[in-house]
Amino acid sequence: MISVQAWSDAQRLWDFQQMHHEPRPCSVGVGLGSHDLAVADVTTSLYQRGMFPLIVFTGATSRTTRDRMPRGEAEHYRERALELGVPASAILVEPRARNTGENIKFARVLLEERSIEVSSVLLVSKPYEERRAYATARKLWPAVDIVSASAPMTLSEYVDSIKDSRLVLDMLVGAQQRLLIYPDQGFMTRQMVPEPVAAAYKRLCAEGFTSRLVPAT
Repeated sequence: MISVQAWSDAQRLWDFQQMHHEPRPCSVGVGLGSHDLAVADVTTSLYQRGMFPLIVFTGATSRTTRDRMPRGEAEHYRERALELGVPASAILVEPRARNTGENIKFARVLLEERSIEVSSVLLVSKPYEERRAYATARKLWPAVDIVSASAPMTLSEYVDSIKDSRLVLDMLVGAQQRLLIYPDQGFMTRQMVPEPVAAAYKRLCAEGFTSRLVPAT
């Protein structure tokens, strides 16, 4: 049973992890691979609204996606976008990336190899990873403007979609930990963490929502 305090703390992390950017036209849309096909849906919707002329889907497979997406996350995203009406000519696939840093790095390289000029990126991720994706892109692709986007869902709606409330809280804690430790490792820019957010993170760790933490070095 998850306590009322834990839900309140999770809501605080959820609100902080989202960048609350207003979508605007960009050079390219980049959909970050994951288990969540909603990323492809959101990227497609933004493309159809005229927010960018080209999509890059990036992602290989992971232990959580190898069974559901055996052809690779980016390829399954591409197939989803095609089903929703995006022309094949508007989609590039980057099939090697296995983490957020590689998503950004390999997408950038792919576009540079195609001589596609990029001044801004609309970066689409899962809702609880917007800030992590943004901070990573600012570090690894500093010359472009980054606009963050995700499925417009509340925490409650996201929990209902995943059907595992404890896993969602674990993932929120994991995302917050990475914001704290990855800047020192050179993986992302440092984000100012308000004290109430830091306190919520510590309480959730103390309550055992730690399955998605990585070893701190």
